[in-house]
Amino acid sequence: MASNTITTLNYFLPPSDGSRPYTDIYAPSGKPVHNWIEDPHEVQIEDVRGKEELYKLDNAGFQYGREAPKHTSFLNDDEIEREYYPESIDLMKRVTGATKVVIFDHTVRRRRPGETDSGPEKRQPVPRAHVDQTPAASIARVHRHLPPTEVPSLLSKRFQIINLWRPISHAAVDWPLALCDFQSVDFKEDLLPVALIYPDREGETFGVKYNPNHQWKYLKAMTPEEFVLIKCSESVEDGSVARLGPHTAFKDVNTPEGAPPRESIELRALVFYD
Repeated sequence: MASNTITTLNYFLPPSDGSRPYTDIYAPSGKPVHNWIEDPHEVQIEDVRGKEELYKLDNAGFQYGREAPKHTSFLNDDEIEREYYPESIDLMKRVTGATKVVIFDHTVRRRRPGETDSGPEKRQPVPRAHVDQTPAASIARVHRHLPPTEVPSLLSKRFQIINLWRPISHAAVDWPLALCDFQSVDFKEDLLPVALIYPDREGETFGVKYNPNHQWKYLKAMTPEEFVLIKCSESVEDGSVARLGPHTAFKDVNTPEGAPPRESIELRALVFYD
């Protein structure tokens, strides 16, 4: 039985002094981690279980599917890369029709109530509406992860960045993932480029500004056998396809007492088409 939930989502506002918005991943003590303003709004999130097939990468910017992974432990990064990456590349090629998929990183998230998200081993669900890459950051990723001789040819054809997200260990009842249907997003007005500062380089993400037209969706109690593909970037910019899928973790007020804290993995992949 599908159910909708009312909750508060955290949106972004630009800094009031007009400076460039940034998030400093490992900001030194005494320096603010970010300068943008958190902007909470109450929204309705629709449970789309039973009609998941309506939402595709090309219309909504995300797409649900069901396929149990062969790798199930998700405790060791080397094992994840050795075992989970190849099966995920195969899955993404089959679902998207892409000819080349290059996974460039992954994040395992385990919610730890009362702890801070203080390093790569302690990543928790992100309770802010965002997109992982801007178009400029996406092109930079291709240059960063592929041989210079291949880049011009790859960028001359259709290319995307897609995340493959799934719960691990148990169903994601606690702090599930909400996705915003791209058809309800105003690309020019709703997205705020935010510099992502690493110790050795800079990336760029989109924070999402509030728009009452946004249509938020989730798949209630997603299991580890289910996955969602989330489009973070798209080279086709003529309006014929969705360009991205904003997303955020959220506190579901209907979560039963004692539900195990959410655990999930996301892979980020460069996806190319001939």
